[in-house]
Amino acid sequence: MPTFADHQVEFWIFAFTFGLVTVMGFAAARWRRPDNIHTLEEWGLGGRAFGNWVTFFLLSGDVYTAYTFVAVPTLVFGVGASGFFPMPFLVIVYPMLFVVLARFWSVCHVHGFVTPAEFVRARFGSKFLALAIAVTGILATMPYIALQLIGIEAVFKVMGLPEGWPLTAAFIVLALYTFNSGLRAPALISIVKDALVLWTVLAAFLIVASHSGGWSSVFRVAEQKYTASPSTSDGLLLAPGQELNYLTLALGSAVALFLYPHTLTGVLAARNRATLRRNLAVLPLYTLTLGVLMLVGFAAILSDIQPIGDDRNTVVPLWFDANFPDWSAGLAFAAIGVGAMVPAAIMSIAAANLFTRDIYKEFIRPQATAKEETFVSKVASLAMKFGAVICILMLNTQFAIDLQLIGGVFVMQTLPAVAIGLFTAWLHRWALVAGIFAGLATGLAMLYQIPQRGADGAVIREHFGGSAWPLSNIGIDTDSTIYVGVVALAVNLLVAGVLTPLLRGGGVPDGADRTREHDYVADEGDPTVRRMTELIDGETLPEETATPAGGRHSFVPLRRQ
Repeated sequence: MPTFADHQVEFWIFAFTFGLVTVMGFAAARWRRPDNIHTLEEWGLGGRAFGNWVTFFLLSGDVYTAYTFVAVPTLVFGVGASGFFPMPFLVIVYPMLFVVLARFWSVCHVHGFVTPAEFVRARFGSKFLALAIAVTGILATMPYIALQLIGIEAVFKVMGLPEGWPLTAAFIVLALYTFNSGLRAPALISIVKDALVLWTVLAAFLIVASHSGGWSSVFRVAEQKYTASPSTSDGLLLAPGQELNYLTLALGSAVALFLYPHTLTGVLAARNRATLRRNLAVLPLYTLTLGVLMLVGFAAILSDIQPIGDDRNTVVPLWFDANFPDWSAGLAFAAIGVGAMVPAAIMSIAAANLFTRDIYKEFIRPQATAKEETFVSKVASLAMKFGAVICILMLNTQFAIDLQLIGGVFVMQTLPAVAIGLFTAWLHRWALVAGIFAGLATGLAMLYQIPQRGADGAVIREHFGGSAWPLSNIGIDTDSTIYVGVVALAVNLLVAGVLTPLLRGGGVPDGADRTREHDYVADEGDPTVRRMTELIDGETLPEETATPAGGRHSFVPLRRQ
């Protein structure tokens, strides 16, 4: 077992870095923030004013998380080739992001939407559909936040710190500076996070390359391990029967990524469409860092790394500890810690915004002021983090990646209303509601049937043990499995598609669409776009009220106080 006495250099470097980002987190409250402005757009979206560099760091911190540092290499360490599914899904997802998210940015800026559920309410004229989107988004985000905290916990274990209070202290610090500074905190801290990530990736690549035998010995030893393993599901190549799950998992994960509330929150913080598109075009280069980190799972086999107890999430930190100099291992630990706190902050803010705008204001207190909205969202963000801790306590986290995959099953059910809704309002609002419930019910029923198994194939937990559903459950004589999210989404789309013409034929009225076609292509400078960027940058705003063509809605641009 690692002891604290043997890891003091690593600890103090980690503590210094953690202290630095904490100071930055609190200082971010005054970073380019206008005085006397207390709105959810200011706290939860950074004033919608982030330019090219800040948007890049924010989106990279949003997309590449502790999932990158801990969960994926751990899965590769345990099962081999099937753990590489994030590489094809990131190749698939960026073209979709480029097309879909630009339209989402525009319509949300025209109408001042802060959450995807607000867009759905305006597009389909249904507050109950928006409620379903909000609740689903919150439920999907909770296990993802938990995954980030698991990454920090693994680092503490490797440094020999006692369980409990170190993670609690980190949680409290994260909660406080998120409460104080909102989205500006993770945006500023993500700059430090990316610097640490690049250093860690470069160090890992060079250390393995300089090892006797280099990368070829890494693959040779990994192949020997999987060949000797009693499991039939691991190996350097996909085992027979895994192809379908690999394909559906990559596709489903790609769909889920741009539907997560935290991804959409990072998008809405960009100042214009050009900024967003430019960063979406560059971010695929960042995927190269993920590829190197995934290979650390194989390198850990070469180094004969054994996890602490049954906690496989400690494999990557242990490899850093065994192969890096003490000071460099400290920086790698800091990269994991900061790489977990940045997305955890964004996720809690995104979930809190959903609660505030789409539950609290819509159903509990419609007359809430902008200042009250902001306070409620701050408190809700604290609750989201507590919910994530509960997820850790309730679920076996041997493979932390299961938390993200189960959350993906939930958030994929918002695709018909959110993503398809950006291009057409053909689907009926009540058909969409029925589709979401059908998809969630299908997903939960299938997840319940999946046990979690250990390396020896023994069942660790009977239910909710993963996201790969055996086709043998429906009487097919095969070892193949399929990602639950894809099946649940197919049921969702089928129900929504069938019920739409039936409901219209039965005379059930559609909701009023409050958006126009132009709203989906509007950009900064368009008179219909809310001018938060001019406010932040200190430019003079026009006195007159801006009214979009057609009189659909109106607003008075904000002025510097």
